[in-house]
Amino acid sequence: MPLEPFVASEALTFGIELELQLVNRHDYDLAPASADLLRQLRKRKFPGEIKPEITDSMIEIATGICRSHDEALQQLGQIRDCMSKAATALHIGICGGGTHPFQQWSRRTISNSPRYRFLSDLYGYLAKQFTVFGQHVHLGCPNPDDALYLLHALSRYVPHFIALAASSPFVQGVDTRFDSARLNSISAFPMSGRAPFVLTWDAFAAYFEKMRATGVIESMKDCYWDIRPKPEFGTIEVRVMDTPLTVERAAVIAAYIQALGRWLLLERPFAPAEDDYLVYTFNRFQACRFGLAGEYADPASGDRVPLAGHILQTVRTLAPHAGALGSESALERVQETARTRNTDAQWVRAAQDQTRNLHEVVRCGCERWAQPAQTNDGSDKR
Repeated sequence: MPLEPFVASEALTFGIELELQLVNRHDYDLAPASADLLRQLRKRKFPGEIKPEITDSMIEIATGICRSHDEALQQLGQIRDCMSKAATALHIGICGGGTHPFQQWSRRTISNSPRYRFLSDLYGYLAKQFTVFGQHVHLGCPNPDDALYLLHALSRYVPHFIALAASSPFVQGVDTRFDSARLNSISAFPMSGRAPFVLTWDAFAAYFEKMRATGVIESMKDCYWDIRPKPEFGTIEVRVMDTPLTVERAAVIAAYIQALGRWLLLERPFAPAEDDYLVYTFNRFQACRFGLAGEYADPASGDRVPLAGHILQTVRTLAPHAGALGSESALERVQETARTRNTDAQWVRAAQDQTRNLHEVVRCGCERWAQPAQTNDGSDKR
């Protein structure tokens, strides 16, 4: 099909999608329970939507259009609570995390939808290995050229998003020594990685038509880029994050992306260039492998600095924009995470060190997902 026209949306509004694990309550392996859970949810009221994913042990939740961190957190909390009640009735658990720590991909079953069956036929075993779980953030753009500017400008900060959300150190029972092993599975697909460097919608449409003429792609859904435009929504979609272990962290990361978007759109601090991508793969690898302990190669200066330090510097720059958006608390959480390096990947490893049992790690992860954090001041500190 031809490229859809770009539908302008309200600038800096955003939506969050989270792919979640469904597990049994016996040994906490993945459970083929998405259809049963969706039936349980039919008569329940919640914001946004809940829908199946490529294998039947996955489910995706999505907020509606949000304007603030608080609104996103409220919607995610309501969806979480509704799902948790339905899951309890089915004796299944729901868990965050970018990978299930010990599931075997060969045991997965592809969901019964025409598109997912097509993907299974096309990609073979890669479709089942796609049982990984990510957070996607859609950011509203007033016009398509601004969307492409934001897409390439935000690409400098892809390592930030990866490291802050990293939650997938284990694959098939093995500590991969990556903080985010999930992205290695996605990299196997054609049309993954970075988007082509074009800065006008006319040029992007010409690129899209050339690719469509080759038969390589039919629609934007075939483009698994780290950040891609979604013209039918009037957004760009940031796709590099693992699903965090809590909705609180998911909302914080989305608010960070929103604040970055505001700074970039209003101040235009730099002009994106093709040369920005010379260090893109290096920076992406560092964030996946080492998380917040990784290095960051500045595409403008070429200097290599600690990734956590680059995040802290960026947080200081974004302070007035977070203030204007009402997301100061979210930016404080980003700062705290970068300073302490207390990520979900570290939590998973610590839980494994303590329990010596990945089944128990998943059980604890289900409890972590279901319960809102409690502190004396009512804020979340997870």
